[in-house]
Amino acid sequence: MCLTRANFEASARASAAVLGVQPDDRWLCCLPVFHVGGLSIFTRSAIYATTVVAEPGFDARRVKDLLEAGEATLASLVPTMLARLRDAGLERAPRLRALLLGGGPIPDDLLAWALETGLPVRPTYGMTETTSQIATADVGEPLARALPGVEIHIADEGEILVRGPMVAADGWLHTGDRGALTEDGLLEVHGRMDDLIVTGGENVAAAEVEAALREHPGVTDAAVIGVEDDEWGRAVMAFVVTTAAVDDIAAHARARLPGFKAPKRIVVLDELPRTASGKVERAQLESRAHDLRQGR
Repeated sequence: MCLTRANFEASARASAAVLGVQPDDRWLCCLPVFHVGGLSIFTRSAIYATTVVAEPGFDARRVKDLLEAGEATLASLVPTMLARLRDAGLERAPRLRALLLGGGPIPDDLLAWALETGLPVRPTYGMTETTSQIATADVGEPLARALPGVEIHIADEGEILVRGPMVAADGWLHTGDRGALTEDGLLEVHGRMDDLIVTGGENVAAAEVEAALREHPGVTDAAVIGVEDDEWGRAVMAFVVTTAAVDDIAAHARARLPGFKAPKRIVVLDELPRTASGKVERAQLESRAHDLRQGR
């Protein structure tokens, strides 16, 4: 599947229709440019003759200083980056008029903090095959609406299908994500199709368990996978970054989830393995789980 110039131009037009374009726009790019999220900042800015504030990587203190100094009017971040800005003490971003936040689930407490801080966060859904952004929420709202020209359909099995001029496919693109549309046409993303864990005949969405774990005040990050289990076929296993005791986190999970959804094992890590674009590298977690199962 190949992205064309026409895809990028259609993406730029649709994004501009939602975000607007101002002559003095300065779009902060600290995403890798080999990823479509970073590359699209450059193509959109080139098309509209606006400025890119290009950073060689993400340094929380450096980005905090840039935002607080008013160096950017637009920014694109993943939730992990925004969480690190919170930890770095970000207090304001006086010129920022839109902060696109995507690439993974957004914890409720992170979105609440952003609103309290006055950050114009707009949760966004997209992927490489759609030339990045295809659905974006209003400031502070958790659910996104399709950009102009984008059609979204939910298949019988719950998979999100999309099509439009910025999509690198003829007809409907199967995204591999699970979701739903509200009566108002807002998109709810429930996680990856292959993140569904079947344990003891019951379906468990990894994203739901991760969200419950992140509600614990001592948990700063969480990822959930399914692992082989002699009794259940597959069992729910959680990896967390936390300052709390494992027993406390387990009790917290059991209080918020049905028994079959609560993790059978919780492993504490210093940090979760992530790609340059902020996505959890689940293959590394599965390898770690295999080693633990083998007693290594």
